Amino acid sequence: MPSFDVVSEVDKQEIDNAVNQAKKEIAQRFDFKNSKSKIDLDKEVIKVVSDDEIKMKSVLEILKGKLVKRGIDLKSIETGKVEPGAVSMVKCELKILEGIDHEHGKKITTMIKDSKLKVQAQIQDNQIRITGKKKDDLQEAMALLKGGDLGVPVQFKNFRD
Repeated sequence: MPSFDVVSEVDKQEIDNAVNQAKKEIAQRFDFKNSKSKIDLDKEVIKVVSDDEIKMKSVLEILKGKLVKRGIDLKSIETGKVEPGAVSMVKCELKILEGIDHEHGKKITTMIKDSKLKVQAQIQDNQIRITGKKKDDLQEAMALLKGGDLGVPVQFKNFRD
């Protein structure tokens, strides 16, 4: 029976590249001269520190611009609040979201069921498997998911005939 998986994944290498590009731009820009702004990438979190909220806004704008240019959907980045940090600095954490959580999984399966397509959607851990008798039905389901506002970026993998 034909099937495919709906996943929400982020290319870690592209995030690393975007962070490095943003660091270079901040180091070269005149308005960041003598600034202590910096960006650090941990496994699942991008930590940003800056002098004040105005510079923080600029740093986040640069970083998000680089992420978009590298093909990272901003729906997969959750920006935290700008908080006061050490020695009159401000900090912000951006969490990298991967996988489809249970809430979004239910939303996707409900969307598929409401569409009256002849496919079945099944939540499996942090992905959703969609099966159907015909390839055409699966392609219609893909088109439906691409067009819908799901709240998370989705990709389609493991297409089996």
